Formats: sequence, C-alpha cells, structure tokens
Amino acid sequence: MRFDLTDLRLFQNIVEAGSITAGAALTHMTLASASQRVLGMESGLGTPLLLRSRTGVQPTEAGRTLVHHARLVLQQMERLRGELGEYGSGLHGHVRLLCNTSAMTEHLPEALAEFLVRNPQVSVDLDEQPSAEIVDALRSGLGDIGIVSDVVDVEGLQSFPFRRDDLVLVVPRGHALARRRRVALAELVDLRFVGLPEDSPLQAHVALHARRLGKRLAYRVRVRSFEAVCRMVEQGIGVGIVPRAAAERSAARERLRAIAIDEPWARRHLLACVRDVEALPLHARRMLGQLLAPAAQ
Repeated sequence: MRFDLTDLRLFQNIVEAGSITAGAALTHMTLASASQRVLGMESGLGTPLLLRSRTGVQPTEAGRTLVHHARLVLQQMERLRGELGEYGSGLHGHVRLLCNTSAMTEHLPEALAEFLVRNPQVSVDLDEQPSAEIVDALRSGLGDIGIVSDVVDVEGLQSFPFRRDDLVLVVPRGHALARRRRVALAELVDLRFVGLPEDSPLQAHVALHARRLGKRLAYRVRVRSFEAVCRMVEQGIGVGIVPRAAAERSAARERLRAIAIDEPWARRHLLACVRDVEALPLHARRMLGQLLAPAAQ
C-alpha cells in the first residue's frame, strides 16, 4: 500500500466535490489520470474506496477512513511547510477561512487585509457559508478557522469571542419610530420590510422569531447586501434589520436611524472557531491570533 501526497489530495478533493471529474479538476489533473490513480489505490488496498453512480460518488467505509487520515496528513504537511517557511522564502502557507455573511461583509475585511499585508507569503481561501454549515465543516476538517454566530452549537470545537454583532432596526430619518431608542419585535411585525434573499441565514433567524409571535414579516423587496438594504430603507421603501456595524456605516450619511431591538436573540456575538489550536498550521495560528487581537482590546 503506497499512497503519495498527490493521491491523498486527489482523494480528498473527489470526496469533497462528490465526483471524480470535479476532484480531478481541483487537483489540476486529467480525468483519465485521476481515475487511474483511484483504481490504483483500490487495487493496492484490495477494497473499493468509492461507490459510483450516475449522480457522482460517495466514499465507502474504507473511503471514509482514508479521507479522514488524508486530511490529517495534508494538514500536517501544511503545518510543516508553514514552519519551515520561517527559514526560507520558497514555501508558501495556505489558510482555509470560513465565515458567515455578517463576518464577511462587516468585520473581516480590515482584519484580514492587515494579516495579508503582514504575511505576503500566505494565501487564503475565503468561503461564505451559513454558521451551522461552517461548524459542520470544521468538525469534518474542511476548514482551518470559522467565524460563526453564537446561536449555533459549537460543541467539539474551540471557540473564542471575535466581535459583537447586534442586530438593529434601520428606518428612514422621518419614520415614526426614528426617535425611539429601542423597539420590540412585536411592534414591527405589521411594518413593510426590506430584506436579504429568503435563503439568507439572517433572514431565516428573524423569520423564526416572527413565527413565534404568530406573524410572518412582509417584504417589499429583497436585495443582496446589507448596504443595499440600508439604501432602500433610506429611500423610504420599508424598514430593515441588519447588523449594527452595517447600520452605523450607512447612518453616517444622516438619512438613516438605527434602533436597538429589545430581544435576546438580537444581542449576538461572533465566534472564531477551530478544531484544535495546537493542531493548526503555523500560518493559520498566526491568522487566528491576528483576528482575535482587536477583540481583546
């Protein structure tokens, strides 16, 4: 049984992509070469590693064992490259960072840019996902660091406070609620809203609490970003619920008012999560330290 690092990376990519074709592309390999390598691995082990169907592939029990160990080996190699990179400029680090929508748009850009400026030898795969999917990915070894809302279950992960991420109501300057300092959701359920797409995790979060009041929020329009929500609200199209950081940035134009939502679910924190800090590659540990540094100030 002889597997090289290319075999392990290929097999991991195939399992994560769900097809040999996509896995081969991710590994920068032809389909014929990838198929031959998989057959060679199966022949060497004497057992199938993949269940093949018209819709793709799934790992067998042996395949799941292999991909688990492949991830560990590849993570260790990444850590080795990062630590050896201290002694020469020929090796480059790579960090897989997963984050939710609020982190992606409001909190990460500056902190991540500062890290990349300080570490020009490091590249980052940045992937936006719902918080629940991020914690599942981290548990499966599919990411190095995840930024998630504290409403999700982070059992089995190490988590650290990253940023305060309260939700607020935004209204146009002349709105009847504009002078209020805080409001309850029950006061808002009959208003017309501007929101994100229906499949947005934040919208699902708000909709859940509206349903608990026996209500369904009415949306006049759905847009793709918090900034677009605020711009629509400024024009009097409706009201919106966004993270405070997004509201404060837009409120600087003085055509918008941000009002605290007096509900426990609106007082949120973002968490930085990892499987095991000590097992992270050196560059990922450095990034985690960079991301957490402002939270400690």
